[in-house]
Amino acid sequence: MIRIPRGVLEEIRARGAKAYPEECCGALVGQTTERGEKTVLLTKHLENRHPGGRKRRYFVGPDAYREAESWARRHGLDVVGIYHSHPDHSARPSEYDREHAWPWYSYLILSVERGTPAGLASWVLRDDRNRFDPEELECT
Repeated sequence: MIRIPRGVLEEIRARGAKAYPEECCGALVGQTTERGEKTVLLTKHLENRHPGGRKRRYFVGPDAYREAESWARRHGLDVVGIYHSHPDHSARPSEYDREHAWPWYSYLILSVERGTPAGLASWVLRDDRNRFDPEELECT
């Protein structure tokens, strides 16, 4: 389960609309309980640096990830996941998403249809990296 405050979700929706027709992305920053439940408290916008087509892919380099992790630690928190948008596509992970994901993170995907934020879903990659499973998302 992942809990995200309504204001944080609205911030992510606004970023998705602003980035349209390209994908936006960022870090979900918060805490994880011993039972594996995550609570997001902040986001850290990450620039989409995909060299090919930012309309269908996002890429965040290792230096940007390290900076996001350091930023989270300075706030006494951890990066618990990544969010990104899917312009004119569903909020389901793509094969590209699966190939570039880590099993311990939540992946929040926002569908943006013709510039308007639409569906939102969270996913967790299985340990064997074979596929994503839906993650319960609670808006607080």
